[in-house]
Amino acid sequence: MIAKLTGVVDSVGTDWVVVDVNGVGYQVACSNRTLSRMAVGERRALVVETFIRDDRITLYGFADAGERDWFRLLTTIQGVGSRLALSILGVLDPDQITRAIAAQDKTALTRADGVGPKVAARIINELKDKVGNLALGASASAAPAAGGKAAPAAGGPDNTVMADAVSALVNLGYGRSEAFGAVVSAGRKLGDGAGVSELIRHGLKELSQ
Repeated sequence: MIAKLTGVVDSVGTDWVVVDVNGVGYQVACSNRTLSRMAVGERRALVVETFIRDDRITLYGFADAGERDWFRLLTTIQGVGSRLALSILGVLDPDQITRAIAAQDKTALTRADGVGPKVAARIINELKDKVGNLALGASASAAPAAGGKAAPAAGGPDNTVMADAVSALVNLGYGRSEAFGAVVSAGRKLGDGAGVSELIRHGLKELSQ
């Protein structure tokens, strides 16, 4: 089984790339995000997932292991095949998918070609319990990169208070995933006992940065 390829990009198609590895060309299906990093003539490495069927072997390539792991997870959902998983990964990076599912943001998922409201709802319902803690970690790790500040302390307000704050920000016109990330970041900075109004105020500050 092929798990990784490192070689020179020979050619790039609409949904695939050919990587020349010591004279052997491997055609690999990729998301648009991964393809955007491929340039003919340059040396690139791809994390690979190998699908073996009765009549063919298909290689799926990813820019990093996080994208590969989400591909594996998404393809466990009924009605989400490899093409649809690549479509989702083409418009949302792993952290964005995590936050979209944790925030139950169907709109974010339907940005992917072929993903309708029913499929988006199924993805959220089946994966929401698996990504809650990942969403907290993703939002926390994103804060220092965006604002240059130290990571917030662990802990935060309860889920009901946070949900109310997210809803308030959504009512103000922010996207659900965007509002969720801001409230999570604010909650971890404020710690236990933070109220809805505090989360909204600090969430707005996060969104204005």
